[in-house]
Amino acid sequence: MKKIVAYLLIALIIISLTACSQKENYAGANQKEKPVFKIGAIPDQNASKLNRRFEELAKYIGEKTGLQVEYVPTIDYAALVTAFQRGDIHLGWFGGLTGVQARSAVPGSEAIAQRPRDEQFHSVFIVQKDLNIEKLENLKGLTFTFGSENSTSGHLMPRYFLIKAGIDPDKDFNGKPNFSGSHDKTWKLVESGAFQAGALNEAVWESAVNEGKVDLNKVKVFYRTPPYYDYNWTINNVDEIFGVGTKEKVKQALLSFGSEKSEIMELFQADRFIETKNENYEAIKSVAKKLGIIK
Repeated sequence: MKKIVAYLLIALIIISLTACSQKENYAGANQKEKPVFKIGAIPDQNASKLNRRFEELAKYIGEKTGLQVEYVPTIDYAALVTAFQRGDIHLGWFGGLTGVQARSAVPGSEAIAQRPRDEQFHSVFIVQKDLNIEKLENLKGLTFTFGSENSTSGHLMPRYFLIKAGIDPDKDFNGKPNFSGSHDKTWKLVESGAFQAGALNEAVWESAVNEGKVDLNKVKVFYRTPPYYDYNWTINNVDEIFGVGTKEKVKQALLSFGSEKSEIMELFQADRFIETKNENYEAIKSVAKKLGIIK
């Protein structure tokens, strides 16, 4: 009798352990199957600053929406557009041009939020301070650097305004124009004397000046462009993957971010995000087509 009881106890223990193991395996499988909502951003300046900014924002979106959110750095502007097109990035912080490229590649994707300043954005042209440069026409014959080739404020719009001023960037500079890859590299190249002039994002320039990083005895702004729409949050077709209503949840999370996370918004040089829409960037699309940058 004792042996029978012992055998029954052993059998019950085995059954219990098996059930627990199956439950854990099932839970683990479910956890692995849960899709990760991935956000990305154009690498327009210092990587450590970008990482802090977007990792904090990813955490916040996760808390607000219940999604598992991850920030994924990208190596360059084109890489972010490609990742968005493939569906590897679900929400991207794009410039005006890269946003147009991304939405053109993914029908149904939408620009949903921007900073207030992105409605009236500007590029600045800088030059070595000892040069007598007062207008764009004076840049002929100088060495010149843009930012990234796919940057709105570091290339597309500066090129557009140069052409309006009668300067062909591919013929009228001293050699072909350089592409620095990011806005902070642009002002550093001019400050160092590697190039005599350049163009970059006004917000990055202001931030560098305010933080005392720029030697204003060596480099100065001599021209500020007219305004245009620029940076924006563009979202992929996420409702298909994460469920109906996800797009709206993410949008509302972004619109509430400023009031709750003011210290992180400082890194965006703004106090909040506001709504935007695809139509706001039609002028950028038109300029890009005129310059042959997109078809």
